[in-house]
Amino acid sequence: MIPRYTRPEIGNIWEDENKFSIWLKIEILACEAMHELGIVPAADLKRIKSRAAFSVKRINEIEAKVNHDVIAFLSNVAEHVGPSSRFIHRGLTSSDVLDTALAVQMVQAMDILIVDVKAVRKAAAVKAKKYKLTPMIGRSHGVHAEPITFGLKMALMYDEFGRALKRLEAAREVIRVGQLSGAVGTHAHIDPFVEQYVCKKLGLKPAAISTQILQRDRHAEYMSAVALVGASVDRWATEFRHLQRTEVLEVEEYFGEEQKGSSAMPHKKNPITGEKLCGLARLLRGNLVAALENVALWHERDISHSSVERVILPDSTIALDHMLVGLEKLTHNMLVSPERMKENLNLTHGLIHSQQVLLMLTQKGFTREQAYRMVQRHAMAAWDSRRNLRDLIEADPEIMAKVSAGDLDQVFNLATHFRDVARTFKAVGL
Repeated sequence: MIPRYTRPEIGNIWEDENKFSIWLKIEILACEAMHELGIVPAADLKRIKSRAAFSVKRINEIEAKVNHDVIAFLSNVAEHVGPSSRFIHRGLTSSDVLDTALAVQMVQAMDILIVDVKAVRKAAAVKAKKYKLTPMIGRSHGVHAEPITFGLKMALMYDEFGRALKRLEAAREVIRVGQLSGAVGTHAHIDPFVEQYVCKKLGLKPAAISTQILQRDRHAEYMSAVALVGASVDRWATEFRHLQRTEVLEVEEYFGEEQKGSSAMPHKKNPITGEKLCGLARLLRGNLVAALENVALWHERDISHSSVERVILPDSTIALDHMLVGLEKLTHNMLVSPERMKENLNLTHGLIHSQQVLLMLTQKGFTREQAYRMVQRHAMAAWDSRRNLRDLIEADPEIMAKVSAGDLDQVFNLATHFRDVARTFKAVGL
């Protein structure tokens, strides 16, 4: 696995230098396999391996004339190799090289994304453990509901990115497939041994069957995983943005000493990282649609998918890498305010305990309808008058005829909401 923070930039994977290096490796490996089959003489193989090289600049010059990237590449390699180049690309078609190399690039990119997701999970785990029992309000429909802990919220993030990790690993396996089957995929001019040999050396599996290309449902599944992980980034960036709203202010993005939030308003500290991550997630979802459109091609092949993939695969993997690194930093450096969380818990004057009161009253003999009506009446009064719900309950003689002060101490206690936290943490692996 590529070490965190020392991995190569993901953009380098999609540069011509890396692409042509993989192309050349495929062609040389194919020659090695054909040598084992007795097709390429030892002297020619030696000459190919010692002389084979390319120049991106020269390939571009040739392509400008021939209007075919693989032919331009092969012509340039032949300039270096000489007469032995007649064995290079023997029995192959362009897509054998293009699709197999693309699979290698997609695996390389995925390896980086997998490392990124692991880093996000680590950052979430640190916050989850630190704030395991830090009370905060849980919200449904954006409205205060019942207490949770900030640790539980971060444990949920940790768990979600566990599924993200599995999706990326599965997508890596789906795309880890190569082909060297010749025109229309029949192996008419190239022995299947060559395909098996080359794919094994590249860390790929040979396709069980192909046409002139690998089928694009694989690429669409890969892009689906990328877009779905991006959606999870979007989900948590949105969560942290909401929690930074002035009226909430339970967490904040880190704000540097020399950072500025607005050209007009010096007081502003905006959730710009989260907003950027949400925007990029939209790009990934749009690119997924393009990948789905690539699945339906004409007969054994056409190249309508090629121009699309030259944009969406680099752009999407680079964008997701940027998003995951950004989310990891946002999470790691996030400023958390337990005091503000406590203040917000008390905003509704005890209404967050209404369900506990309801359940207690049913235990005391009231029907559910009676209990609900009583608690709702006092809850609405508490909200309108800004009085504490417990005070109103204690002033109700019908309720207090069956309820003791000790009963109220128990139901107006936050600890009731947190008794399952330890089990939940264990369930998600924290």
